[in-house]
Amino acid sequence: MKLINVAAGVLNQTPLDWKNNSDNIISAITQARDTNVSILCLPELCISGYGCEDEFHSPGIRVSAQEILLELLPHTVGMVVSFGVPLMYAGGIFNCAALAVDGRLVGFVPKQHLAGDGIHYEPRWFKAWPGGIHGEIEFGDQEYPIGDLIFDVGGVRIGFEICEDAWVGTRPGGSLAARGADIILNPSASHFAFDKHQVRQRFVLEGSRAFNVSYVYSNLTGNESGRAIFDGDAMIASGGNLLACGQRLSFKPVLLTSAIINVEATRMVRARTGSFEPSVDGDEDDVIDVDFEFPPCKLERPELVKSEWETNTDIKAEEFTRAVSLGLFDYLRKSNSKGFIVSLSGGCDSASVVALITSMLQLAEKELGFEALLDRLKWCIPKSSDDDLPKDVAELNHRLLTTVYQSTRNSGEVTRSAANKLAAAVNATHYEFDVDSLVQDYRTMVSKAIGKELTWEKHDIALQNIQARVRSPGVWMLANINNALLLSTSNRSEAAVGYATMDGDTSGGLSPIAGIDKAYLRQWLKWMEITGPVGGAPIPELKLVNDQQPTAELRPPEDGQTDEDDLMPYDILDAIECYAIRDKMVPLEVFEHIKVDFPDVDSKQLGLWTIRFFRLWCRNQWKRERYAPSFHLDDKNLDPKTWCRFPILSGGFRREIAELEANLKSSMA
Repeated sequence: MKLINVAAGVLNQTPLDWKNNSDNIISAITQARDTNVSILCLPELCISGYGCEDEFHSPGIRVSAQEILLELLPHTVGMVVSFGVPLMYAGGIFNCAALAVDGRLVGFVPKQHLAGDGIHYEPRWFKAWPGGIHGEIEFGDQEYPIGDLIFDVGGVRIGFEICEDAWVGTRPGGSLAARGADIILNPSASHFAFDKHQVRQRFVLEGSRAFNVSYVYSNLTGNESGRAIFDGDAMIASGGNLLACGQRLSFKPVLLTSAIINVEATRMVRARTGSFEPSVDGDEDDVIDVDFEFPPCKLERPELVKSEWETNTDIKAEEFTRAVSLGLFDYLRKSNSKGFIVSLSGGCDSASVVALITSMLQLAEKELGFEALLDRLKWCIPKSSDDDLPKDVAELNHRLLTTVYQSTRNSGEVTRSAANKLAAAVNATHYEFDVDSLVQDYRTMVSKAIGKELTWEKHDIALQNIQARVRSPGVWMLANINNALLLSTSNRSEAAVGYATMDGDTSGGLSPIAGIDKAYLRQWLKWMEITGPVGGAPIPELKLVNDQQPTAELRPPEDGQTDEDDLMPYDILDAIECYAIRDKMVPLEVFEHIKVDFPDVDSKQLGLWTIRFFRLWCRNQWKRERYAPSFHLDDKNLDPKTWCRFPILSGGFRREIAELEANLKSSMA
């Protein structure tokens, strides 16, 4: 038997943070060596960071990446290690995997299929390498092979599929298998989305089965550059069997997933496969021979164990909690902020943000231990002296999380009580601001200037918005005083229809829940009240929030204002949004679908809500353009910077809305 210990390294990298990235890479190599790993696959573009964006066009950045790669080579003595690095060749920039063997560089394999949809813009920076082509590149003071290569390392053939290469129908793996590849390494930068793990697992398993190889998949982890959260998700498969699966959504900077593979076993399966057609033309100038002796290892079949939370029946709630918690954790660290500021209204959205921050610390402490957690956050913890450190997670939350309830004459005791009790339950630093006098001063000032009294009958929107805007300067001031990060609390459903006050409740440097709909948030809050994540804890005080109907509390109390009265039921709004924005349907098509989805609701009312949605959507694109950065969670994202582009000025679907209105009239006749 030809047994080899292989591993996938998962790294929490940061664009252009050369020391952090290099330290993590060295740590992964060291851990691999300590566990007798012979082949280590590291993630895509791990040296520079995946999210460098237009800095990939900078010659100086590519030079730095080249220098770091050369500095890392001595650490690979006795091992085979793949690195991700950007390279310029023949006038184009390529996203490459560099293979190092026993302390020396042996060649580069560029990515053949570039990710150019969704949040990815790789074709803006990189060129796709054509299959079957190879050449020579000058790197440092030497020349190395580059292209669609296989490396014959000590008699074991290694090839590459780089991230998107495995997601397309014409995978390079087929050609690699025909040329005798034994192992395919897949260095990836694959962002988190709900249920995406199952898709990755399918192509890893199918790749190993269809190509009769051992397949090693590595990925980034954490919030690398601001919006995209990477979940790790390392996997190793051989001959259609999953041998190892790594921990997802980890707070650790480096994780290693390893397994023992049997090269001769996959070779024999391939030889017995009737459909396999080897490349026998005798031309092997695309195979790079490298001397290396793999150390002996023993056959092991460790039990394939998943994290306890991965088997939870409510996997979406677990994924949402852990992904956003990890996103917040890394954003806090990498921005060097001294904690978070949240304007806590006592309603669903701000309560969700507070619950996520609390879960962030609980989950991180559970995984890392308290001392390691403090070390990871050492630049972020407000303290009066070097030895003034929190003693437990509750005290840490007290220092990192500041909440503020800001009341006007339209605020109610229910929301005030909910905000106060929730803040106390999570041990936040909590304040109350009465901003009503500021609201009245603005109202008086403007009334005097324009020479008319402002009334709710004539100036409803203006009078609502001034209350939300007046709440912004105070929390910004706290953020400046504390050097903390102000979090916006708007959700995706509000963003879709512009149900938010610009420079009011949209104020903030980060909008952690802008990628999730309100209907789901309400479900999740109930789950957090009663159950909570594995390794975390429920927050029973959320019942005070969950028992309310969502309301902005901006009109006089006697109006009984609720969000759904202003808009429509949130479950219907979210259904319309999916059909209209994700699926790109016009108003009449959307109407036909939601009639089926909501058969018990009056058809005319559904039609009117559909029209309202489209008009509000078109009117409020300018607001979405100005939202603080948000996390990507699924294919319903509305972020115009990375996912959902729409013109700020448009015809507003007037023709299509008229068609729906005509349909409603004829059906009611």
